[in-house]
Amino acid sequence: MVVLEVRSKLGKVIRLDENKWKHVLEHQEMENQLFRVEETLVDPDEVRESAHVSSVWLFYKLYSKTPVSKKYLLVAAKVFDGEGFIVQHSLLIR
Repeated sequence: MVVLEVRSKLGKVIRLDENKWKHVLEHQEMENQLFRVEETLVDPDEVRESAHVSSVWLFYKLYSKTPVSKKYLLVAAKVFDGEGFIVQHSLLIR
């Protein structure tokens, strides 16, 4: 089941499935943060291609207030054939 489907800043449709979302929710700070995942994909502060994994794009957005503090949200999406899926997201200091 798809939890989130959004057209990213790159113009690609990115999906997040229920299994991946359940895995993300193992990190308490990500509870109730799905809207931020969507925001980060649609309106990131920065997007760049991963230097380590081909076809993976890294979307960053700074949030001044999160459940843990001021942090960047990183959403990594693997994209091929015009569509993609989220492979990781995390809050981080950058």
